[in-house]
Amino acid sequence: MSLAGKTLFITGASRGIGLAIALKAAADGANIAVAAKTTEPHPKLEGTIYTAADAIEHAGGKALPLVVDVREEASVAEAIAKTVETFGGIDILVNNASAIQLTPTSQTDMKRFDLMHQINTRGTFMVSKYAIPHLARAANPHILMLSPPLDMKEKWFAPHLAYTMAKFGMSLCVLGLAGELRQQGVAVNALWPRTTIATAAVKNLLGGDALMRASRTPDIVAEAAYRIFGKPSREFTGQFLIDDTFLAGEGVTDFDQYRVDPTQRLFVDFFVPDDSPAPASLDPLES
Repeated sequence: MSLAGKTLFITGASRGIGLAIALKAAADGANIAVAAKTTEPHPKLEGTIYTAADAIEHAGGKALPLVVDVREEASVAEAIAKTVETFGGIDILVNNASAIQLTPTSQTDMKRFDLMHQINTRGTFMVSKYAIPHLARAANPHILMLSPPLDMKEKWFAPHLAYTMAKFGMSLCVLGLAGELRQQGVAVNALWPRTTIATAAVKNLLGGDALMRASRTPDIVAEAAYRIFGKPSREFTGQFLIDDTFLAGEGVTDFDQYRVDPTQRLFVDFFVPDDSPAPASLDPLES
């Protein structure tokens, strides 16, 4: 399997999981549309669309940095059109862009509520909408959402209702689009990490350096995404996948390589169902 010559449109690809997926594909010689907002360096957020593009080119791929606000229809439509004009089509769409705020209802400003829904749910829907006509012409087209299984438990909604609704909205897009696009041969799947992933969001919004050390690197999600893209799109669709469980099914046995700090117990992410056992221990490694 190779992604050589394939074109990926990845939202939120300037850093974190989106960039890791881009670099994994770039190693095969893929074309990457880096669709994100960051054009200037930020003190708390590493990377811009231009630094990401440089890294992709260095890894062996071709990059197209695009300033895209997934809340703006004209921005999305123009970016999709530019990608097709530059690379001749789109083979894979990764809906990775997301906004998060973990507050109870009474403490959630409506402006923030709107932001999360506009980026997570509406953005995923809209980018998919504009990409579908091009994906339908691809040889093995995939849409991948970085979103959780639809585990409708009160415990996921009660602490941060607005965020959960917005994030599950991305997963509802998976459920609906998988059925809508099955006859066209476009695969639509969701991928979610079992543990927290060492990204800027985890460091700045969730738990600082301590949680970063208890996380896995974005490379585990990138490896899972890469293997999903190699699946026959007409046969592998409508799946809600947990990264390590999927990789274990693919024959991967070494999950310790993805630990940020082997001396820390890994922290389980939101939304992982109780009936999803980890294929490898999350406990600290013995020194």
